[in-house]
Amino acid sequence: MSWRSSFRCSKFRHVLGKPATREHSYDGVPITRSVHDNHYCSANPCFIAVVTECAGGGSFLVLPIHHTGRVDPQHPRVCGHRARVLDVKWNPFDDHCVASCSEDCTVKIWDIPVCGVQQNLTKARKTLMGHSRRVALIEWHPTAENLLLSSAYDYKVLLWDVSQAGAVIRQPVRVVLMPVHHRYPSEALLLSVSFNTDGSRLAVTSKDRRVRVLDPRTGKILQVSSSKSHRANKVLYIGALKMLLSTGSSPWNHRQIVLWDPDDLSEPLYEEDLDGSAGVLFPFYDPDTHMLYLAGKGDGNIRYYELSSEKPYISFLMEYRSLLPQKGLGVMPKRGLDVCACEVFRFYRLITIKDLVEPLSMIVPRKQSGTFQEDLYPMTAGNQAAMTAQEWLLGINRDPVLMSLKPGTQVANPYPETQAERGLVRQLSSLRFQMGPAGGAVTGTDLDFIEQVECKPSSKFSLVVLLLFSVQAFMEEQLAYQDAKYPRDVSDLSGWQPDETQIPLWTYCCTPHCCEPAERPPPTTESELLQAFYKQQDEIQGLREELNQKDVRIAQLELEIKNTRNNMRATF
Repeated sequence: MSWRSSFRCSKFRHVLGKPATREHSYDGVPITRSVHDNHYCSANPCFIAVVTECAGGGSFLVLPIHHTGRVDPQHPRVCGHRARVLDVKWNPFDDHCVASCSEDCTVKIWDIPVCGVQQNLTKARKTLMGHSRRVALIEWHPTAENLLLSSAYDYKVLLWDVSQAGAVIRQPVRVVLMPVHHRYPSEALLLSVSFNTDGSRLAVTSKDRRVRVLDPRTGKILQVSSSKSHRANKVLYIGALKMLLSTGSSPWNHRQIVLWDPDDLSEPLYEEDLDGSAGVLFPFYDPDTHMLYLAGKGDGNIRYYELSSEKPYISFLMEYRSLLPQKGLGVMPKRGLDVCACEVFRFYRLITIKDLVEPLSMIVPRKQSGTFQEDLYPMTAGNQAAMTAQEWLLGINRDPVLMSLKPGTQVANPYPETQAERGLVRQLSSLRFQMGPAGGAVTGTDLDFIEQVECKPSSKFSLVVLLLFSVQAFMEEQLAYQDAKYPRDVSDLSGWQPDETQIPLWTYCCTPHCCEPAERPPPTTESELLQAFYKQQDEIQGLREELNQKDVRIAQLELEIKNTRNNMRATF
């Protein structure tokens, strides 16, 4: 049993779970009552998405990650599905893109504005229509951009390239599994999926409760478990240790964890019975610390273990206990953790009986918790794609692009830039030309900026995405606001005459203390109107960045004050 008292010397032996207070949780969230064994929650450093209960159709809530406290019952939602939403997953390479699957047989890709969802979002960027029954599982590829796997109750497992043209995509790029000659094999009805580190293998558990290893490009089944003493429910790739972990039940209905060799599933490497509860065990693995977390559906506790490549392979560390049961859990990527507080993992527990989403931080106790701990935070997978979907489909395999969690540290991308990044850089260049002076010439500052972006592959992708999506989001919101507030015909501008002074559109007064723009007639052409609008949005974005930097500085000062107080208390 997991309560063995064998001592193991480990720096993670005293990891403690620290739940957030009510003020720092998300209170009043109407969590879905669906009975599927999914997480219903997904998080990234910018937003958290939670599947909610609604009267008709399906919806989920998207909140900024710092929007804690009581949630407005009328808060806008993402509600474009016609039936209940079953799962949501954030794109690992785009913090403003989220995928959702539903009982309406569709998968939808949504773009979330930079400032969050301000009104009900009903129009998706992409709709994937290839299933004939409800879609239960979705999973993003870990290294290739825009690749999404979906599994439904029509016994089909499809792989989509969401960068294809058109608002509706009906043809997947790969059919991994499907019925043959009207036969519906139980191995095609999946209960869980997990990619390995480079995405070249796919581990699945099926309705027949067996573990299988597939080639996701061809759909060929490479390995099948034959153990009759374990009925698998969830599976997880342990990439660094080259193992598979599955959770399920024994013939005596005891919950189990089992370790496998992915190259030989004939016999398990390790088996352990946990307890006699009936809830599904969700496994979570941290490849940086080699820690395994087990959280049961309907349980209030979370067990954590340390894995190794040598026998006995798994060692029990500690257990977090709570009186409130969890329905599902979301996980924050490593790049969103608080490294100054020695936080190594963070859950978002869905507590249905309280309508509460509770952040739970796993913290390693250290004396100097305000400094960066090199041994706790090695290089980890970042938010840059290693290759395009087309490269992966051609047979190329690449490990994830790593990043450092140490503040102020940048690591260059070891792989050549992807086609999407080159396209975004070109869009940025054209955007900078449009945002130049009214005469159409680009200043030296603009050219320097473009050259700096092209010479820094490590920060290029995130910077370009941030600029382009920020401008696009603000443009759409401002145009909609202006159209609603000032509805008028374009012919009203026919009475204005063009200005012959040929000065820039936003020229400020020469008085040193004057900051108001000079009075001028409205723009008469579409290009001038766009130039003025781009200039205004650029200024708004600059002000928002200054506010964000101010918030970061305030947080740093609060942390310094806290550390100073702790040092003074320790001294006296």
